[in-house]
Amino acid sequence: MENQIDYIIVGLGLAGLAFAEELVSQGKSFVVFEDNSQTSSQVAGGMYNPVILKRFTPVWNAQEQLAAAIPFYKFLEQKLSGLFDEPWPIYRTFKSIEEQNNWFIASDKPILQDYMEPELAEVEVDHIHAPFKAGRLKHTGRIRVKELLNAYRDQLRSENWLREEPFRYERIITWKDHIEYGELKTRKIVFCEGNGIKKNPFFKNLPLKGTKGELITIHAPDLNLKYVLKSAVFIMPLGGDRYKVGATFNWKDKTNAPTTEGRAELEKKLKTVINCDYTVVGHEAGVRPTTGDRRPLLGVHPENNRLAVLNGLGTRGVMIAPLMAKKLYQLIENGRSLEKEIDISRFKSKP
Repeated sequence: MENQIDYIIVGLGLAGLAFAEELVSQGKSFVVFEDNSQTSSQVAGGMYNPVILKRFTPVWNAQEQLAAAIPFYKFLEQKLSGLFDEPWPIYRTFKSIEEQNNWFIASDKPILQDYMEPELAEVEVDHIHAPFKAGRLKHTGRIRVKELLNAYRDQLRSENWLREEPFRYERIITWKDHIEYGELKTRKIVFCEGNGIKKNPFFKNLPLKGTKGELITIHAPDLNLKYVLKSAVFIMPLGGDRYKVGATFNWKDKTNAPTTEGRAELEKKLKTVINCDYTVVGHEAGVRPTTGDRRPLLGVHPENNRLAVLNGLGTRGVMIAPLMAKKLYQLIENGRSLEKEIDISRFKSKP
């Protein structure tokens, strides 16, 4: 590894991976520091879906996000010889006639017509409780995030571009034309740390709230579900009669440890949706990097423009990461301004 590089990236979740791949496409050299302290990307459900299923409204900037994301993951499948993108329809069960009517109204909107089928869908599974039927979403799917991250990590190892160790902020020395970090000399450092940003002295004051999410994996031989179901919980087929079930939202607990309370909450909700036997075979947790305004955190430090941040991707990281990586790169390299709604400068307090 040469000691002079263009970038250091701190963190290898979806944000770090997307920015690393943008650097590859632009012919830039880099090293990634990853210590596996943050797990939100590793345990993520990985769904891409442009519709907010609670209110049947469009996800912010969804069409632009998907236009960047789908080709991005297809390219990585070829590059890494893996299967990461699994197209899945999503069925959203209804609780009432009123919800059915709200679905009909939403599905008639031009921005949602490509994704929401206007007629009611039968939930043709014996063990699912859906007395008011469901709405069916198309052009949706799942990214196998854990498999993708592991494959990408292996690729970085093979190129000697990965350092599996904690990043030490105190080792940063900023000069006029570069940054020194130990024996490395770099032009820029981009922090993609997720909730780990709270320990970052340069960006710790950004308003990243972080919400802990827990998921369980169940084995249910009789369920025979062939699509993703969204009801009181989401149920996602994994193959082999296994299903991922989630997720909880905890704004107080910032640890990555699964809890008995989280499992109990998921099982209580699951039993209102299915009525067949199952066994819990896995339980995971992670803290999502969320913000109060549900918008990402991109930008450069106001006092040191060699330091930048890519964070706050929230619950839709698989959709938003590729596009945000491109936008941050264009800001850093070409001075292209960010939209105010994603720029960290929208907050009055300094990072």
